[in-house]
Amino acid sequence: MESKYEKLIKWIEDIKVRNHSSAAALLILKDNKVVLEHYSGQHSNTEGAIPITANSRFNVASSRKSYLGLAIAYALYEGKIGSLDDLATQYFHDYDDELLAQTTIRHLVTHSHGLDEDENGMVYREFEPGEGWAYRGINVKMMTQLVEKLYNKSFPQLLKERVFAPLNFTRTAWETVEHENLVKVIVNPNKEGEYKLGSTNNGMESNLYVTTKEFGYWGNLHLNKGYINGKQVVPREVIELATQVHSPPLIDQQLPRNGLFWFVQDIPRDKSELGNRVPKGSYQILGVTGPTLLVIPEHNIVVAKMYNKRYNYGNDNYLYYLKEFSNLVADTFE
Repeated sequence: MESKYEKLIKWIEDIKVRNHSSAAALLILKDNKVVLEHYSGQHSNTEGAIPITANSRFNVASSRKSYLGLAIAYALYEGKIGSLDDLATQYFHDYDDELLAQTTIRHLVTHSHGLDEDENGMVYREFEPGEGWAYRGINVKMMTQLVEKLYNKSFPQLLKERVFAPLNFTRTAWETVEHENLVKVIVNPNKEGEYKLGSTNNGMESNLYVTTKEFGYWGNLHLNKGYINGKQVVPREVIELATQVHSPPLIDQQLPRNGLFWFVQDIPRDKSELGNRVPKGSYQILGVTGPTLLVIPEHNIVVAKMYNKRYNYGNDNYLYYLKEFSNLVADTFE
């Protein structure tokens, strides 16, 4: 069967070399079965670094937003957040009401809020809510704080109790201490890779480490609408809330569309991170260190891709390569 995936493996390896990533991994689930596992390289770019295996845990950077998205879906489903169209001022009392103005929860989870934060922690407005799209960190920070306030526990703790423990996800965690299964992140190819550890494990920082397989199983949980091993682990409606398009009508029709942080394919759009050959209803999450989790319900597949190099593909070609990988996957299963 592996010959079917040779083009994908070649693409993965080619990008690994071109981007100076010391590690790569690719896992494909089809009809709930692992049909491909590919691991290559080492945990860092230094001589004697240990080889990548199924036990290697990669820093998935902004892919953690999909985990936060599920926690927000729970809060909506359970009525702790009344509606996506509730004004942010109802929930965020530590932020300036005039600045938030007509910003809604919908804007915050779809990157259409128009807020940003400077290096001194001062929040300011870039554009009016719903009138644009920008990938910033302030909305992730705000929604992380909100979930913790609503549940009186961090969203990683909430997910650990409701999802990770029932599914025996023991290799998915926000790490604060280095250990040998963690893959180092390469920031500068001319310098040794480094651990991306956080000061806490409350989900506020980019210190989530996951094995390629558990990353894939996380996607498979969504593909199966929360129904795994004969049990409805997560309510179907929670998964559907997380993975359907919630973006407001935006002025620029070529901007991406999002669910609860997931990038969701409705129609092909020039500035989307999903390729134009990817079927409608597919969704994807990714991070700056190279991870991609792609779910294509039409083909009943989940694809987990890992690297350990910050800023992959180069700034100019970033979007092209993201789209091209998802297109190659779609072509493979067409």
